Amino acid sequence: MRKLIQIVFVLPYFVFANDLKIPSKIKEVTVYLNGAQITRNATCSLESGTSEVVFTGLSHKIEESSIQVSGLQAVSILSMSFDINYLDKSESHPKTTLWENEIERITSEVTFLRNQIVGLEEEEKVITTNRLVSADNQALDLQKIKEISQYYRERITAIKNEIFKINLKINQFNKDIRDIQNQLAEANNSPALPQGELTLKFDAPIDTSLNIQLSYLVQDAGWIPNYDIKSKALNAPLNLAYKANVYQKTGKDWNNVNVILSTGNPTYNVSKPNLEAKYLNFTNRYANRYSNKTKKKGYAYNPTVRKIVGTVTDESGEPLPGVNVVVKGTTNGAQTDFDGNYSLNVTSGQELQFSYVGQKTTEIPIYSSIMNMRMEEDYEALEEVVVTGYGSKREKQALGYAVSEVLPEQLLQGQVAGINITNASPGSTKNIRIRGVSSISKEKLALFIIDGVPMDGIELTDFDPNEIANIETIKDASAISLYGNRASNGVMIITTKKSTLKDDLTNTKFIIKKPYSIASDGDITAIEINTFKMPATYEYFAAPIINENVFLTASFKDWEKYQLLPGEASIYFEGTYAGKTTLNPYTVKKEMVLSLGIDPNITVTRKQQRNFKSKSFTGSNRLLDRVYDLEVKNNKNTAITLKLMDRIPKSQNKDIKVDDIETFTANYDKKKSLLTWVMNLAAKENRKEQFSFQVKYPRGRYISL
Repeated sequence: MRKLIQIVFVLPYFVFANDLKIPSKIKEVTVYLNGAQITRNATCSLESGTSEVVFTGLSHKIEESSIQVSGLQAVSILSMSFDINYLDKSESHPKTTLWENEIERITSEVTFLRNQIVGLEEEEKVITTNRLVSADNQALDLQKIKEISQYYRERITAIKNEIFKINLKINQFNKDIRDIQNQLAEANNSPALPQGELTLKFDAPIDTSLNIQLSYLVQDAGWIPNYDIKSKALNAPLNLAYKANVYQKTGKDWNNVNVILSTGNPTYNVSKPNLEAKYLNFTNRYANRYSNKTKKKGYAYNPTVRKIVGTVTDESGEPLPGVNVVVKGTTNGAQTDFDGNYSLNVTSGQELQFSYVGQKTTEIPIYSSIMNMRMEEDYEALEEVVVTGYGSKREKQALGYAVSEVLPEQLLQGQVAGINITNASPGSTKNIRIRGVSSISKEKLALFIIDGVPMDGIELTDFDPNEIANIETIKDASAISLYGNRASNGVMIITTKKSTLKDDLTNTKFIIKKPYSIASDGDITAIEINTFKMPATYEYFAAPIINENVFLTASFKDWEKYQLLPGEASIYFEGTYAGKTTLNPYTVKKEMVLSLGIDPNITVTRKQQRNFKSKSFTGSNRLLDRVYDLEVKNNKNTAITLKLMDRIPKSQNKDIKVDDIETFTANYDKKKSLLTWVMNLAAKENRKEQFSFQVKYPRGRYISL
């Protein structure tokens, strides 16, 4: 019986002793708008026959159906299972052990100091106990008494001071312990995470050493498009920095990994729709009132948004007061004010729902802290037309690939203002001449600034032209004031590409050149995708019927080739932060227009004249005559170009007539009934414009102008 019991206890040891526990390392991460694909590498040696291998230290948020194994050579997989180990948990922060050890060390220091206090207090007790001097025991003269008293006084004082200093140290140590404990509480705001384990049973024909690659999808990760748009001056090109805010809380840190950003979203249902015949029959008047088509996928949920502001308008651009804005699935909501503005704090939920009487209810993912909405009337079955750059055919050069060999000097020649490149003699070093400075040769080089870092000893031939995103030149006093005497021969500022663009069949990938470390704490890691320089057209814009402010705008074209996505943009003009806006590349217009801010030095007023005509009734109809005066004043010291817009109402009812339209000097779009003036205003110039119209409608009815 004893032997049988021993066999039972020993048997599990032999069963599990053959299990190989293999660690693996994350090599590459493909981050989607929602989710990520992890690629890990591991090495293991297998004996011929059947072996079971456990790959440990994986995320516990793996989608099991997405697991792929490659690099098997002639080895077959007999079975595969993914399990979660709740006993072997990982630390939720890599510095947890370090902080805990520091608390233990400081606690020991505090104990030593307290022991010193105990010793000093014991010494004080001994002195206090023996300070009474008895004349019966010994005869002491006055001088001796003074000496003893002075000793007692000095020693007691020294003991008290030393105890006080030690207590100060203890208090500081206790404060340090509390700070570290608070840091631990902040870092470990969630319980320790369980570990994912992938168990594979292999069948190897011979002894084999495998370099296995594991790949799988995980949740709680993604990236959010973000932009910095900078303009140095009017008529200067826009510098657009395309960035990705990457986050992950998968339970495993991504340490020094290769990052690929994908515009795809594996959480979407990619099954194509089936269109069947529709049969009409009688039903109630409210059936099928709202369009149930699926909207275009492209707006990615941004988990970092905590507050949303925006403006809601109707199709004509008029602000809509009283629109209900609710975080879908919650009771958290707000209403727009008289100007159509709303503000909403977000603590949960991923979509906003906009609803208003007479307008279609609209839902959109929370993708930005600024979300403006233009609502559609619910009785019009409008088809949404969205044009994107996805799937369009591009030349290889647009993707950053070289069609043929391009020399650096060919890339620079004619592309940068004020630069000329020549050969001093056949086979010699290229001479770069920046107008305004002397020739720059091998002996007298320009100062190169590569991605913001000054580099000495750089020559033009050191650069791969396909890796250059932008080039700028600075010369004369401007260069010296910024970079010192090293810039006496001119400065060439070169911005390199931070990623390589790759178009797949259904999405675009940005292959980031620099490896990154992204902690599993949900915080944002900003990754620069690329920087683009785009020619822009600047003008001031005003539409006083809806907003009395004058806005400086910049418009640009050809953004499609950069594969931009909807996201927040921070605007900088002349080195000053101008505010935030949203960049929406899904516009169907040929130009994208950005607002760079409000200019208070230009004023626009719109006033309605009174008693334009005295007669207000004719028969059974009422006549409303309207004439408006527009006045613009340029208070700036420089000339400007201003686009001023207004509108004339359009009738949607045969009983309402809009006649006697006078547009004077305005450009009139009859289809949209919009008025446009393009004004070239000199400094301090004042300009007046005017338009008028008449509205006729049945007496006793009401309209809103």
